[in-house]
Amino acid sequence: MLDPAGPALYVATARGVDPDADPEWADRVAVHRARRPSSWRTVEDADLPAVLAVRRDEPVLVDDLATWVTGLLDDAGWARDAPSVAAGRDALTAAVGGYEGHLVLVSAEVGLGVVPSTSAGRRFRDELGALNQSLAAVCDEVWLLVAGLPLRLR
Repeated sequence: MLDPAGPALYVATARGVDPDADPEWADRVAVHRARRPSSWRTVEDADLPAVLAVRRDEPVLVDDLATWVTGLLDDAGWARDAPSVAAGRDALTAAVGGYEGHLVLVSAEVGLGVVPSTSAGRRFRDELGALNQSLAAVCDEVWLLVAGLPLRLR
């Protein structure tokens, strides 16, 4: 957990979008920016391994891994078994495993529901699940939030 009154670095993983092309997404991003505590600095960067290569004195919050995975898949053209997606997952896992500061990662758990009916939906679900498993293996604590209730898994 992070202290909303204390310093922190908030790392937003969503890629920029043309507000004219997708005004709903632009509104979501604006609302998200506005609700962050004023004591937090924000970095909007999809290169998470590079961001985590720098040791910081302040806690770091990465929000969120699902949008980061979407960017990896976009870059790979949503091709199944794209080497760049696996390489991105491996690079992030290594960066998280080697990070020495206070780091909080936010992700979705998409494997608890219905299997998506589209190839892209199943691909996203598989890749995010693989990333979540890989990161859980190198994290000291793993929490699941269900219905607003935090459950410690490790």
